Amino acid sequence: DAGSGVEEMEFNWDEYLEDTGATAAPHGSFKHVDTSLQNGFAPGMKLEVAVKSDQNTYWVATIITTCGQLLLLRYDGYGEDRKADFWCDIMTADLHPIGWCEQNKKILKVPEGIKEKIPDQEQFLQQVLKGASSAPANLLEGLHRGKNPLDLIAPGSRLELQNFQDSLEAWIVNVVENVGGRLQLRYEGLEDSDKFDQWIFYLDPFLHQVGWAAQQGYALKPPSAIRSLKSEADWQEILKKVKEEEEESSVPTDLFKDKPVIGVHSFSEGMKLEAVDPLAPFVISPATVIRVYDDKYFMIEIDDLRPERTTSQSYICHVNSAGIFPVQWSLKNGLHLSPPLGYPGQDFDWADYLKQCGAEAAPQSCFPSLTSDHGFKENMKLEAVNPVDPEEVCIATVTKLKGSYLWLQLEGSKKPIPDCIVSVESMNIFPVGWCETNGYQLRPPRKAIVNKQKKIAVVQPEKQILSSRTVHDGLKNQELNSSDSVVINGKYCCPKIYFNHRCFSGPYLNKGRIAELPQSVGPGNCVLVLKEVLTLLINAAYKPSRVLRELQLDEEAAWHGHGETLKAKYKGKSYRATVEVVRTADRVADFCRKTCIKLECCPNLFGPQMVLDKCSENCSVLTKTKYTHYYGKRKNKRIGRPPGGHSNLEVAMKKPNKRRKRRKHFFVHKKKRSSASVDNTPAGSPQCSGGEEEDDQDESELSHSLAQDRDKRKRKLRTFYFSDDENKPPSPKEIKIEVAEKLQLDSNPLEWSVSDVVRFLKSTDCAPLARIFLDQEIDGQALLLLTLPTVQECMDLKLGPAIKLCHHIERVKLAFYQQFAN
Repeated sequence: DAGSGVEEMEFNWDEYLEDTGATAAPHGSFKHVDTSLQNGFAPGMKLEVAVKSDQNTYWVATIITTCGQLLLLRYDGYGEDRKADFWCDIMTADLHPIGWCEQNKKILKVPEGIKEKIPDQEQFLQQVLKGASSAPANLLEGLHRGKNPLDLIAPGSRLELQNFQDSLEAWIVNVVENVGGRLQLRYEGLEDSDKFDQWIFYLDPFLHQVGWAAQQGYALKPPSAIRSLKSEADWQEILKKVKEEEEESSVPTDLFKDKPVIGVHSFSEGMKLEAVDPLAPFVISPATVIRVYDDKYFMIEIDDLRPERTTSQSYICHVNSAGIFPVQWSLKNGLHLSPPLGYPGQDFDWADYLKQCGAEAAPQSCFPSLTSDHGFKENMKLEAVNPVDPEEVCIATVTKLKGSYLWLQLEGSKKPIPDCIVSVESMNIFPVGWCETNGYQLRPPRKAIVNKQKKIAVVQPEKQILSSRTVHDGLKNQELNSSDSVVINGKYCCPKIYFNHRCFSGPYLNKGRIAELPQSVGPGNCVLVLKEVLTLLINAAYKPSRVLRELQLDEEAAWHGHGETLKAKYKGKSYRATVEVVRTADRVADFCRKTCIKLECCPNLFGPQMVLDKCSENCSVLTKTKYTHYYGKRKNKRIGRPPGGHSNLEVAMKKPNKRRKRRKHFFVHKKKRSSASVDNTPAGSPQCSGGEEEDDQDESELSHSLAQDRDKRKRKLRTFYFSDDENKPPSPKEIKIEVAEKLQLDSNPLEWSVSDVVRFLKSTDCAPLARIFLDQEIDGQALLLLTLPTVQECMDLKLGPAIKLCHHIERVKLAFYQQFAN
């Protein structure tokens, strides 16, 4: 609100933790999040795999390890012998669950290499498959092949949700949105209304696959809160329709295998206990077991002694439900127990109360033992769901710990609320960065406005002194003013910008992350839409700081647009740079194309045109190695880090063993700049010395190795140059972009052994990496499956050596396709 005196600004967890002096709760403390990240395959699982030497036969193999969508397998019978281990890609290899061969009348036959070790095939299979776990069939076949299991719960999927007021009833819910496993669910029959939507994590014990209620003998009925909205005949018609479409919208049963198992309880009606109301978890109050459904579920009610009361606070529980405690638990832990509403006097005493009610306390044996091994500590930060408004996820601070319960203070909620009482095993708490990772809006803390001026830190590279420059809101004709954002049908309205995921992504952008981007952004204000597009691209890069550097404004060039400050984070360091974006719709298409060429990707990767089947640039034939030949000559710019005197890139980094000086503000205000307000102060050096040391080391190492390789083999390679003088721009003579000479192979790399791969690497400038390939026993087939992300993840290589290695792998792939593919 304009008059509230409060301003919401762009939030950055790293800066916030530094400024508050707090630490993030450890990721390992959020077991439900760890479970959601599993890809469904695990070492020890078995599957049936086509035999290399005879593609018409299959044999049982065991998963040794996983790396993204790659599996390292070993045929059963080799024991601990690693020499025959092989990598395969889930998406392309001939892999099947155990039992597939028998069902499809395929031949299971022992591979030649271990034939002598297995005289009796049938007996051997009975032995190795006894009690074995098969790889999930739904992840090996059909539309779900190679997908993360969590992604199978897509919008439109149907589930069954138990009634929170009657556990013996359930109703169908539709998935509206899946945010990292946190599901927005809408009751079947209420497609046009979100009033009764529920937000529940997919591992919640009350959520099940369709058909669960019938299996348990429970009734399928809409909850009482919505039952009156339609007639009984309408509800029956909806149920009939759901059963007809069950196969189309159901999710695999395997998704729920990690759900907590509900045990048997020993509560009886009338027992007293202490409880936290899950809808208002701010106090601990006396409560009563008012109904027992069966040996799994019971209902409790928060005690209310007022004679005039018209409503009650009751809810379903099971033995592992959070927020139920034995009598006197609060007293023993030094906590306040809130007396029942209508209780005479303020001093509540359990002995008197039980006598007054004629009730007995639930014995200690009814309650499970509480865990104290959780990793949380006071003042730690995390992200938590607002219990009053479950759509909100807020910054949370641990203010108190008792046993396995946290008291959380939520910041930034729309309405201030008291500290929440939450179990350490709650599925409504998440680690720092969870919202950003899953593209969900985190409610940032709000900060009071001191005045109307904005202060922005600017780095002086030579002196390493922080100064501040005041940017006034009233820059005439230069600021992005409110009128720009309301001209919806005029020249300032940006068309919808499409991300064409099938187009060539180039050397800087991660293909996998590009595929995860939304299909489009906009329409809307040109500056805002383009800023969002560029931010998404930066975050989709292998190295975000490098892409930001490529996009940053050359302050010597003619400036025809609007300057926006963009940010990038890489390896714990924060970078900022001013990037030029256009302000009118007629220039958007050209801006997008030129930006794509800057990033050495297909000019149609993003822009106002959607690529349906075939890209007009025929970019599908390109690889990162071949790009320069097609587009590099069009691009006359220097590769590598621009000299400091002509860079507006800012990087912030902590000094070793020394906290950075506390800033006055937690956040940096967004700059709005134009040609009349260009900050010509050089800002290319880090705020603390050594800020770009690691980046430069990677790039210099890559430059040196490529040049060395060119000299040794007299191959024409793309060469990188760097200026020692930070204030001297590169001359055009230094800019060289050339093409690599074609590699000729003497043998088919598909048939290379580990020794052949090692021999090839030793003939390149990547010889020091040969030891890794030998240790991991990577043969020719595995070599051809390697990509830059896989190399970095599985071999733990820095970007420079990884790019260098992938360059040689790409040459082998190209030679394979040209010489042996046919």
